[in-house]
Amino acid sequence: MRRADRLFQIIQILRRTPKPATAGALAGELGTSKRTVYRDIADLIGQRVPIRGEAGVGYVLQPGLDLPPLMLSPDEIEAAVLGAQWVAHHGDAQLARAAQDLIAKIGTVVPERLRPFVFEPVTDMPPARSLAADGLDMARLRAQIHAGRKIRLRYRDEQGRESERVVWPVTVGYMETVRHLIAWCELRQDFRSFRTDRVIAAGFLDERYPERPSALRAKWRRTLSRAQPTNA
Repeated sequence: MRRADRLFQIIQILRRTPKPATAGALAGELGTSKRTVYRDIADLIGQRVPIRGEAGVGYVLQPGLDLPPLMLSPDEIEAAVLGAQWVAHHGDAQLARAAQDLIAKIGTVVPERLRPFVFEPVTDMPPARSLAADGLDMARLRAQIHAGRKIRLRYRDEQGRESERVVWPVTVGYMETVRHLIAWCELRQDFRSFRTDRVIAAGFLDERYPERPSALRAKWRRTLSRAQPTNA
């Protein structure tokens, strides 16, 4: 790998790594030595790239970098297109359109020599099986999650029993034939999974729940290491 490419790759690794990256981890991904990584990091810092490092902890890229990302690599293009194909086949109508638009935009901005990776990919996503119809507006649901606002659900469980819940929406799980809303349920005082096709009615409330959406998602993820959220 050329030195210039290696320097850009170090920046890219730090961009996508949420935690500090050690010199050993960087060297392993780049296929070089830790000594080379130390020298490259020093050169980048000398060029005013805002990298902060701490001995024994690793390196992080701080805000303020003006350098735009390099052009997508063929592997990155195939990864983006494959992911967009999955969303186009499995997502709700609005996300499916957005995925199709994304593929078209990638095809527009990449050089002509890379367009076959967009429009003639060697990886493909087979059509999804028939998806159950959602019982609520999925676009509004996602907006409610981003805003950290509550939802009032009228829900029918797998035994056909109906109930009303006020929930704090966390995330949407896209399964093979159904979608699930993961939320904190005020009635059960715990995380619950609601199949969106079993929602009878939904009221999108203006009231915010008391935790930040990111904090609530982090709390839900911690529960996954102990037990899966049960059905409503």
